[in-house]
Amino acid sequence: MAEKILITSALPYANGPLHFGHIAGAYLPGDCYARFQRLMGNDVLYICGSDEHGVAITLSADLAKRTPKEHVDIFHKINEDFFDQLGFSFDHYSRTTWPGHVPTTQEFYEALNRKGLIEEKTENHLYSEQEKRFLADRYVVGTCPKCGYEEARGDECQRCASSYEATDLKNPRSKLTGSPLTLKPSTHLYLRFDKFKDQLATWIEKKHWKENVIRFAMQYINDLKPRAITRDSDWGVPVPGYPNKVFYVWFDAPIGYVSATQEWAEKIGKPNRWEDYWFDPKCKLVHFIGKDNIPFHAVFFPAMLMGQDRPYKLPDEIPANEFYMLEGRQFSKSEGWYIDLQEFFTRYTADQARYAIAANAPETSDSEFSWKDFQMRCNAELLGKFGNFVNRVLVFAKQHCGSRVPKLGKHNDVFLKEMNDIVDQAERSFEKFHLRKASQQLMELAQAGNAFFDAQKPWVLAKDPARKEELDTVIALCIECIKNLALLATPIIPDTAQKIWKMLGFSGEIAKGNWNQIHSHPVPAGQQMNEPVILFRKVEDAEIEEQIAKLGKIVKKMETTTSLEPLKPQVTYDDFTKLDFRVAQVLEAVKVPKSKKLLKLHVDLGFEKRTIVSGIALNYEPEQLVGKKVVIVANLAPATLMGIESQGMVLAAHLEASLELPEIQNLPPGSVVS
Repeated sequence: MAEKILITSALPYANGPLHFGHIAGAYLPGDCYARFQRLMGNDVLYICGSDEHGVAITLSADLAKRTPKEHVDIFHKINEDFFDQLGFSFDHYSRTTWPGHVPTTQEFYEALNRKGLIEEKTENHLYSEQEKRFLADRYVVGTCPKCGYEEARGDECQRCASSYEATDLKNPRSKLTGSPLTLKPSTHLYLRFDKFKDQLATWIEKKHWKENVIRFAMQYINDLKPRAITRDSDWGVPVPGYPNKVFYVWFDAPIGYVSATQEWAEKIGKPNRWEDYWFDPKCKLVHFIGKDNIPFHAVFFPAMLMGQDRPYKLPDEIPANEFYMLEGRQFSKSEGWYIDLQEFFTRYTADQARYAIAANAPETSDSEFSWKDFQMRCNAELLGKFGNFVNRVLVFAKQHCGSRVPKLGKHNDVFLKEMNDIVDQAERSFEKFHLRKASQQLMELAQAGNAFFDAQKPWVLAKDPARKEELDTVIALCIECIKNLALLATPIIPDTAQKIWKMLGFSGEIAKGNWNQIHSHPVPAGQQMNEPVILFRKVEDAEIEEQIAKLGKIVKKMETTTSLEPLKPQVTYDDFTKLDFRVAQVLEAVKVPKSKKLLKLHVDLGFEKRTIVSGIALNYEPEQLVGKKVVIVANLAPATLMGIESQGMVLAAHLEASLELPEIQNLPPGSVVS
C-alpha cells in the first residue's frame, strides 16, 4: 500500500540570493528524497516557499530604498528561478506574503490563546523619537556593555562575541539615522513554551534521529522559557486586537508549511485536500533543514502544533544537515567568497552541480565545495566512470547490434547479482537519507559495469560469428546495467537519467516510473534504441584554475579596499607589563549552545587547566583547535558569557569577518609571551 509522505524544505529567507551552501543542507537532500519516494510509488507532497517577513527584510529594504514587498518580490523570483534551474521538483513553491497565510497564522495564535498559552507583558524597549517607532535589535548599534566596543550590534558584540539584550547597550542609537534611543514601555505577547517541556521531552525521547538533532533539541527543551511572539512593526502578519503589532517571523514562518499546503490544495481545485496530509496520523512528515534550524523544527514548531485544537501531524523525521562551505570558508557575497551562479550555469549543468554536492553532502559533519573536487567529480566520476560506460556500450551496440537490445542468453549470474545488490543498497541509502552513500553506490554500479565490459572483451567476441549469442548476452547485461544506472541516477541527476532512458528507447519519463518495476523488468529484447549522445564533457584544468584565481582576486580586492581600524590611545610600558600573556594548549573545544560565534575551550597552562570562552566559532571548527598552542591573556578578570565563566581571553588577529589565531610551535604550555 502506498505511503503518504509530506516533505518540506526550510523556507528560504527572501532577503538575498541562495547559494550552494543552502542547497546542500535543506534543499538537494529534500528533492532527492522526494524523487526517490515518488519512484517507490508513494503519495508524495513536497512543499517549500519563501519566508518573507521579519526585521531583517525591513532593514535591507530600507537600505535599498524600496518597500519590503518590492524587496521580497525580487528575491522570491531569484530563488524560485534558481530552484528551477537546479531541477527541483517541488509540488508547490509558496510564499508567506500570499493572502491565505494571514488567517492560518492568526488561527494558530487564537488556538494557543484559548488554551491560556499566551501571556501579555509590558517591558521597556528601545524607541527612536526621530523615527517615531520602536526599534528591533537589528536596527540598533551602541557601546558593548562588556568590552566597550562602540559599534556593537543590538544582540551580540562582533568584537568580544558577548550576547546581551539590546537594552543593555550603552549609548544605543539607530543604525539607520544615528539618532539616540530611549527606553519606552511596550506590550508584547509571549508563548508559554515552559508549559510544553514534559510533553516535548516525552515525544522526542521516542525518536531515532541523528544524535546531534536530539542533543541540540534537548538542550532547548531543558531550558524552555516563555518566548516573545510579537514585534512592533507594520510588516508581517497582524496580531488580532493589537494594532501596529505583527507576529515575530520565527512564529509565522513554520506555519508557512501549513498555509503553503492549503494554497496547493486551492490551486488543484480541492481546497480541503491539505487536511489529508496534516491531519492524517499515518502520513509521514519529514522536515529537511540545516542544523541552525533545529530548535525551530524540533522544539518550537512541534509545541505550536501540540497547542492546536485540531490534530496536526508532528514531524516524524528531521534529517538536519551540517554546514557546507566554499574552499574551507563560509559562503559570503559581501566578502567576495562566492560562486557567480549566473556564470556557473553558462559553463556547467545542473546535474554536475547536483552530483558534486550530493557526493560530498554535509550529513554528519561540515563539508565543502572546492573547484578541484568539482573537477574530479565531473571528470573521474561522471565522465570517466558513468558517462564512459554508457557511451562505450551504446556505441558498441549501435555498431554490432544495429542499436537494438539483444536477447539475453545463458549466462553466469554473478554480474546480475552484483547489480541487484548495489541497487538494493542504494534503495536503503535513499530511504535513510544517506544521499552521500547513494552517490557512491551510483558510481560503484558504473564501475562494476566497466569492469564487466572489460573482462568480457566484446570486441574480441565480435570477431567470431560463432560467438554471436555470447556477444549478445554480454551487451544485454551491460544494457541492463545502464538501465539500473538511470534508475539510481533519477533522484540525484534527473536530466541525465532521462537522457539515458530515452537512449535506451523508452518513451515517457523515468521519474514517473516505479522503482521496483523498472529494476525487475529487463529492457525488452529487440527494442530499438536511439542515437547515443555524450552525457558529460571534460572540465579542463585551465577553466578550474581560472575559477580559483578569480575567487582569489575577489578576496584580495576586498581586502585591499578594507579600511583598517585606527590605533588606540597610547599606553605606558607599565600598563603593558600588567598583562600576563601565556602559551596555552587546547585540550578540548566545543560549540556553545545557542551561539553562532562562541567556542568553549578547555586549555592547559602547564601549572593549571582553565575554561575559556572565545568568539572564534565562525572561523574555526572545534576539531581544528584540539592540540594547538595559542596565546591567552592569563590574568584577565573572569567574565560570564552565555552562562559559562571564561577565565582568560584568546588572542586573535581580525579584519572584518576574517580572523586568525597566532600559534606557538615549540614552547611548552605556561611559557610567558612578551
